[in-house]
Amino acid sequence: MPEIAPASPEIVYDVFASVDIRAGTVQTAEPFPEARKPAYRLTIDFGPTIGVKKSSAQITDLYTLEELVGRKVMAVVNFPPRQIGPVRSEVLVLGFPDAEGRIVLAAPDSEVPDGARLG
Repeated sequence: MPEIAPASPEIVYDVFASVDIRAGTVQTAEPFPEARKPAYRLTIDFGPTIGVKKSSAQITDLYTLEELVGRKVMAVVNFPPRQIGPVRSEVLVLGFPDAEGRIVLAAPDSEVPDGARLG
């Protein structure tokens, strides 16, 4: 089981509020064979205000390409884009490591609109 790190130092609410976490729906999921670690290329719809964004996600252990399409996910949408091989990752999809270190996606447990902000 991976070691659970202690809590990070306290921050003020304004720092937390500056991280823009939104719900979106995966539109496409494709293999990403050029990645150093196994990953998928995703396009995620965050609604009309934010639009469709691209991401690379290391979630191949627990999810198939087919089951990701149409799935609701949560992502940070206000980090600067990162170039990961040939992919420009525009958002950071969120998840938690399970006991074996595999990433379990973070997602709302009830329906929310694409673009809904974590509050």
